[in-house]
Amino acid sequence: MNVRTVLFAVLLGLWSARAGAQNQVFNPIKDALKAGSAKELVHYLSPSVDINLEGNVSTYSKAQAEFVFRDFFKKHPVTDFSIVHTGSSKGGLQYAIGRYLTSAESFNVMIRVKDVEGANLIHEISFVKE
Repeated sequence: MNVRTVLFAVLLGLWSARAGAQNQVFNPIKDALKAGSAKELVHYLSPSVDINLEGNVSTYSKAQAEFVFRDFFKKHPVTDFSIVHTGSSKGGLQYAIGRYLTSAESFNVMIRVKDVEGANLIHEISFVKE
């Protein structure tokens, strides 16, 4: 094998490992959103979380956020949720961009997680209607 082939294989392996790690972080969050379950989603929230629902941005405790999400999911019942992109900042914060679908609407979702005592927890989540 030539040097380019080896270098490409190494880079591909590193990229795949990084993508796999991000999937492990976001898969349970994706499942909770896909189920429209505020009770499940709250397990992945920081003690304090910034929530943007259609331009209304506020900071909530986990307990408050559960009620906010329960109300949102009731008003906008999910038909599908998928993550379309994941990445991380230079500072190590991980993020995901997703698409939340209802029978009549579509929302772009931005999720930012950070490490809190060894756990990757949501510190910011945004739902913006398309």
